[in-house]
Amino acid sequence: MVWGELKDLFRDFGDVTRADIANDKSGRSAGWGVVEFAQADSAGRAIEAMNGRPFEGRTLGVRLYT
Repeated sequence: MVWGELKDLFRDFGDVTRADIANDKSGRSAGWGVVEFAQADSAGRAIEAMNGRPFEGRTLGVRLYT
């Protein structure tokens, strides 16, 4: 997954202002990313809807990061 796909995955919950995918030293995805929303309530909706949801053979862990 690349940052644009992560942004698309979360855009139904509100205005995504930033989406980043963490990479390991070889440049491959580290298996986690960060999504930032313009409004805090958008993040709450995303957490409620997406946490624990299966995605591409894995279970998403979505939480507030401050």
